[in-house]
Amino acid sequence: MDRIELELYLNGLLQVGKFKDYCPNGLQVEGRRKIEKIATGVTASQAFLEAALDWGADAVIVHHGYFWKNENPVVTGQKYRRLRTLLRHDLNLFAYHLPLDAHPEVGNNVQLGQRLGWIVDSRIDADGNPGGETDLLCMTTLSLPTTLEALAAQVGRVLNREPLVIGEPDWAVRRVAWCTGGAQGYFDAAVNAGADVYLSGEISESTVHLARESEVGYLAAGHHATERYGVQALGQHLSDTFDVEYLFIDIDNPV
Repeated sequence: MDRIELELYLNGLLQVGKFKDYCPNGLQVEGRRKIEKIATGVTASQAFLEAALDWGADAVIVHHGYFWKNENPVVTGQKYRRLRTLLRHDLNLFAYHLPLDAHPEVGNNVQLGQRLGWIVDSRIDADGNPGGETDLLCMTTLSLPTTLEALAAQVGRVLNREPLVIGEPDWAVRRVAWCTGGAQGYFDAAVNAGADVYLSGEISESTVHLARESEVGYLAAGHHATERYGVQALGQHLSDTFDVEYLFIDIDNPV
């Protein structure tokens, strides 16, 4: 597969032009033109790059790439070492942040929901407005009500990681809201939209108090743990669509 063909396909599939993001989406570091093996991962860390090279990857696709808004622009230290690794080995780096969160088929939110048995029935933005395809907060109504304790146990089993739970174990849960990664800022919108529980990757000090006072449960299941599934689905999609090999490389992260 040609690098330019892959770039155009990914940018179209993930509709990058619709998003105002904190980083560039698409090809971040150019490598060789011919691509036969693609490795995917959550973050383009040094350990991930080295594992991808050991496997023989021609390109890597990640959710967390480089060149974030307001970061120091100088190429020194770890940034230099990562870029040197990519450039020395002619390895392509593709990164998709919000477009990969929001995609209705291979997106992080939809993929996490599928693993938990949740079908998205509505989406809202951070202000609680419904409907847009770029809106990140997903909601569903469970077919059978459960408790916060039972839901937390299910999340722990699926993610192989025990979530931090804010709320009383016996709180009733029927309406679920979720957004992967560092989306604690959506909690207000979830509460106002009628959620009984909200799941994200991270939690802030202030959201603990909001959860207790609103009696809406909060599950912090890990930024990395909740965002492992979009890049896997995207890699599998590329492997099924084109003549390329695909490997997901999971570099463990407790956060």
